[in-house]
Amino acid sequence: MHTVVERELELGLVLSPERSIPVPARLRYRTDDPYAVHVTFHIGSDSPVSWTFARELLVEGVFRPCGDGDVRVWPTKLDGRSLVCIALDSPDGRALLEAPAAAVSGWLERTLRVVPPGSEQRHLGLDKGLSDLFAMASGDELRPGGPWPADESPEPGA
Repeated sequence: MHTVVERELELGLVLSPERSIPVPARLRYRTDDPYAVHVTFHIGSDSPVSWTFARELLVEGVFRPCGDGDVRVWPTKLDGRSLVCIALDSPDGRALLEAPAAAVSGWLERTLRVVPPGSEQRHLGLDKGLSDLFAMASGDELRPGGPWPADESPEPGA
């Protein structure tokens, strides 16, 4: 079982230094994907636009500019409001979004309480996956001829 931490908020899609339009968005964090954050933008089309990137990038971007490539994040102030800017770049186009820093920080704090930094690997389920794999392998060894089908046995010296 995994936990989901979500937050609906309105971002500003920056069209020019003087103009932006509101874009409803959903921030989502899942403990079964502990390194990532998922952002879904509802842009008035039939299907929403989703982006996935490192939670660490967003955590750092609340405090200082970071990111290289498709996703860049940095803090800024505009008219006395603290904002987090998120620049997205894809083959389909570019977008600059502004989010209220307090809302993003509050949501990130919730994700960090659920999965503290440095503990992400424990939530990947690798131990259970490996146990299941080893259990299947030990069952294969009970077959006559070992774990390989009769026509796929290893060559001598392999």
